[in-house]
Amino acid sequence: MAKIKTTFYCQNCGSQYSKWQGQCTACKEWNTIAEEVLQTPEKSDWKSPASASVKRAAKPLLINEIDASQDARIDVVDLEFNRVLGGGLVPGSLTLLGGEPGIGKSTLLLQMALRLPYKTLYVSGEESQKQIKMRAERINPVASNCYILTETKTQNIFKQIEDLQPDVVVVDSIQTLHSDYIESSAGSISQIKECTTELIKFAKETATPVILVGHITKDGHIAGPKILEHMVDTVLQFEGDRNHVFRILRANKNRFGSTNELGIYEMQGAGLREVSNPSEILISRKDDELSGNAVAATLEGMRPLMIEVQALVSTAVYGTPQRSATGFNAKRLNMLLAVLEKRAGFRLGAKDVFLNITGGITVDDPAIDLAVVAAILSSNEDEALPKDYCFAAEVGLSGEIRPVQRVEQRILEAEKLGFSTIFVSKYNKISLKKTAIKIQLLSKIEDLVGFIV
Repeated sequence: MAKIKTTFYCQNCGSQYSKWQGQCTACKEWNTIAEEVLQTPEKSDWKSPASASVKRAAKPLLINEIDASQDARIDVVDLEFNRVLGGGLVPGSLTLLGGEPGIGKSTLLLQMALRLPYKTLYVSGEESQKQIKMRAERINPVASNCYILTETKTQNIFKQIEDLQPDVVVVDSIQTLHSDYIESSAGSISQIKECTTELIKFAKETATPVILVGHITKDGHIAGPKILEHMVDTVLQFEGDRNHVFRILRANKNRFGSTNELGIYEMQGAGLREVSNPSEILISRKDDELSGNAVAATLEGMRPLMIEVQALVSTAVYGTPQRSATGFNAKRLNMLLAVLEKRAGFRLGAKDVFLNITGGITVDDPAIDLAVVAAILSSNEDEALPKDYCFAAEVGLSGEIRPVQRVEQRILEAEKLGFSTIFVSKYNKISLKKTAIKIQLLSKIEDLVGFIV
């Protein structure tokens, strides 16, 4: 038996120290350094020890000589998931999925595992096989290629993998795994690093894609050392509000595709439903025309979305006006109100202004500025905007209407959804020849006031 050593890890950033100290010199956090016991015996391979001796050594190859034809992506039978991954799972890749507790991470991956036409191993360290079976019956009761394993010890998991030879492996979650090579408890810095290293070695040597579920901290970061996100190939974030039915899947890191794509799901009793056209859901269809509503043509990643902006302007009751924004940056709202007062002459300083982005989503696209201004003016004048108007432009501090990127994509999306007029900046270069939608060009915020007031 090798000598047992102890070391000290920062539980926040993963920095290693030879002795305990109060503050981590790397991340400057206090009381985050804890002692962990390490054991360093001769490590065997993830396979049997005999296989390690006969394994051929890696040799350098010219990049033109490397054959990548067999590494076609694996279709996960989920259009939204495929879009975020960049076209599907890459063989031998390691994907990390993080998100709030109860947001639907396990449901999303179990649903994917049940749909795949390939042999899939779903490893759970948090639920029993009966619990997973109950959820699977609700999602997809006819799955035949999904195997369920409830195990937390990596050596036992690899033994079952060697017998089963799955095409895809899903692990829920990385914080529950532990290895015999490390004596610290599951979820510690050293255990997470060791278990991830073993899974990476398995994935690269066998060209088997592995998907990991990762818990997150109260700050919204994935629990464990930051190096965990550097080790994996793809980091996905599953987010949303439990009070709303929509969930958004984003890629924070993707070595095999873009990080600008996102997938949208709707939580239902039978699992997560892919939302292929979220614009129709995010825009409420009303028979009555109400003031304070405007529709913005925005972009989430590479996908155009039509979202509804609601504003309420009323006289301040308590003397001090309130400014409240849901799904929109409150500081940017204050800036737009100042522009309206300075450049357009509207006295909103003594009025309450409330703003809401419908659907429970948060928008950072500056192209929503013009729709926010239109909704505020509509509510202030109590004049309803036509339901077939939409907006796509940024508002500058001097009141100018600034151009936004990919405006033609926004125009085509508005035309597809039946809008008759879209307001954009006249400084946008638009090469569309024949469109059924009227493109109204604006240069200053005063031009917009003429259409509303």
